[in-house]
Amino acid sequence: MLAAWMRMKYPHVVVGALAASAPIWQFEDLVPCNLYHQIVTNDFKKSGSGCAESVSKSWAAINRMAETDDGIRWLSSTFHMCSPLKCKEDVMAMKSWMSDIWINLAMVDYPYPTNFLEPLPAWPVKEVCKQLKNPNLDDKKLLQNIFQAVNVYFNYTGKTPCLNTSQTAVGSLGDHGWNYQACTEMVMPICPDGVGDMFEPQKWNFDVYSDDCFKQWGVRPREKWITTMYGGKNISSASNIIFSNGDLDPWSAGGVKQSLSDSLVAILIRDGAHHLDLRSNSAYDPKSVIEARALEVAYMKKWINEFRQQLNIQDL
Repeated sequence: MLAAWMRMKYPHVVVGALAASAPIWQFEDLVPCNLYHQIVTNDFKKSGSGCAESVSKSWAAINRMAETDDGIRWLSSTFHMCSPLKCKEDVMAMKSWMSDIWINLAMVDYPYPTNFLEPLPAWPVKEVCKQLKNPNLDDKKLLQNIFQAVNVYFNYTGKTPCLNTSQTAVGSLGDHGWNYQACTEMVMPICPDGVGDMFEPQKWNFDVYSDDCFKQWGVRPREKWITTMYGGKNISSASNIIFSNGDLDPWSAGGVKQSLSDSLVAILIRDGAHHLDLRSNSAYDPKSVIEARALEVAYMKKWINEFRQQLNIQDL
């Protein structure tokens, strides 16, 4: 996003930009707020039969378990929680944590082992879905399978003694900075509806979001700042920007997926997760990302040559 905005604001300084997996339209009502979770769900649907359905049914199963103290204790034990769940509020936090896990898995569904968010195997969603083949089990058996699926994300190395609901990525990532940005300028409406996706329904409510930000950081978000500053979908006056998006990446929901001019170029990467094209070359790269990188480099060379030609003309 910063690459795209840098080129828009300072075209005299920046010749061109590659905005990889940049959801510059995930603001206000520029795109439907439920699209983000639909992309995650589609990834799970095509990664294993019964997988998305198992996740979808798990929320009600958790809710039923949370109706009794014994059920809450069972959840704590089954999910190997570092801090035992004590009340329904803790269970709500657990469900939010699990939602983030499913989203993160789709975001880093790379074709080779990585450790971007957590140490993970190749095609981690497929590995997770191996644990979620039967959505029609009783609550306890279904949730035991959900734990095994979660364990792929947190314990692929086998070195994690317990699960911590306040953590969804390795500590070295430093994602608290992003949380602060999201509570100041980067307000992105996202709303699962439980119909087109496998998540619990949650309507977008800016006032609730703002209150949560104030509790956490003591700040209020500026809802319209990004669209005011960068023009929303009105970017046709810009030039020399490549917008690349992978179809597995939930952030592609707010991405530019159709070319807007000869120099505002959209590249779609089949079987591509979050910024796959910016990662190092791999023998396991799908053909789509190899072709995308070649096209990106071709545009970079073209725009640099055009810039040099302009300089020569000015010198004359």
